[in-house]
Amino acid sequence: MTGSRDDALLGWIGVMRVGAIQASLGAIVVLTTSLLNRIMVVELALAASVPGALVAFHYVLQVLRPRWGHASDRLERRTPFIAGGMTVLAGGGIVATLGTALLDGDYLTGMLVVTGGFGLIGIGVGMAGTALLTMLAEHVEDARRGPAAAIVWSTMIAGFVVTTIIVSVMIDPFTMGALVKAGCSVSLGALTLALLALIGLEPERRLRRERDRRPFALSFAAVWAQREARRFTYFIFASMLAYSMQDLILEPFAGRVFALSPSQTTALTSIQNGATLAGMALAAIAARQFGGSVKALRGLTQAGCAISGLSLAILALCGTEGLLALLRPALLLLGLGNGVFAASAIALMMALATRGEEAGTRMGVWGAAQALAFGAGGLAGTVLYDIAARLTASSTGGYVSVFALEALLFVAAPAWLARGEHFMAREATA
Repeated sequence: MTGSRDDALLGWIGVMRVGAIQASLGAIVVLTTSLLNRIMVVELALAASVPGALVAFHYVLQVLRPRWGHASDRLERRTPFIAGGMTVLAGGGIVATLGTALLDGDYLTGMLVVTGGFGLIGIGVGMAGTALLTMLAEHVEDARRGPAAAIVWSTMIAGFVVTTIIVSVMIDPFTMGALVKAGCSVSLGALTLALLALIGLEPERRLRRERDRRPFALSFAAVWAQREARRFTYFIFASMLAYSMQDLILEPFAGRVFALSPSQTTALTSIQNGATLAGMALAAIAARQFGGSVKALRGLTQAGCAISGLSLAILALCGTEGLLALLRPALLLLGLGNGVFAASAIALMMALATRGEEAGTRMGVWGAAQALAFGAGGLAGTVLYDIAARLTASSTGGYVSVFALEALLFVAAPAWLARGEHFMAREATA
């Protein structure tokens, strides 16, 4: 019998509360990775590599996710790690904001403080995020996995949006004092919301299982020894790498190749984001229609990859042929494909993590692969663009090369899902 069937289940209100915690997590992350990034580059005139390195550092620390997952497996409770992780995360948000303000007068001290803050953010996100997703996976029924993943992912995006609106008001007119006030307010507000949503959220286990007393190294080795589990890790990394590579180049592509204004490129980004939410909703409806089975989630994930790959190929064609008329439909299709892929892949991760023992360790391994892919994606996209643009002596050639590589990754990545089909079928009947 699986872990998820031994336990009480979360209703839709419970899923929404998980979403509120995820939104709180996203609020603090966007404060640091987006706003502080801009402050360092624009107001403080630092090299873009400085915030880039700090963001990369917070992603690298998420390799600790399997360790946090294993610890929660041994305790058989996820709540302490969610609460602890959110507290560390909120502390990191405050410290990183204070460090950014200090950079204006004392660069060395400010850099030490802000680096420590980003380190706390990486640890907090890994600890809270792994435990939260594992708890959701263990306590949601099969048919609700797709909708639950879509709700949690979309509320995280909502957290991004609400935070940027609130902070934009709080720091106008801009001063370092206003920045510190905004950073502390957002961090403490997000922590408060998360802790309130967490009260009494995790259901009690109906059947107590023997705790996994093995040390982390042995538990991790047991998970990694599963050939198909390794293949799913490779799939997560490759597909999430493709998912994130276009983040920093899409708007510059539209501006440089088609001479669109900032307001026009921003409007295109809004269209893509709206389509992403629509894709998540579509995946949620389809997953529920098919009962949320592993087979259905795998098919939806593969479909999302195929749609995303096709749209990126169309974007490459737009660049080479100067087809402005296709740009909007291509971005609409890209958002739709990304939404179907993201919601289905997260739901599939949840389904596979709970098919057997060590759910937290498994979720940690796959969460670490996702985090590393996100961290590498933006950097890889910009570096590959620079190299290709230099080799082709054309900015268009640079963008087209990146889009083509992303398309190939999206098309190739599902091969690891197909190879793991026997594993998924076996686990589905465990």
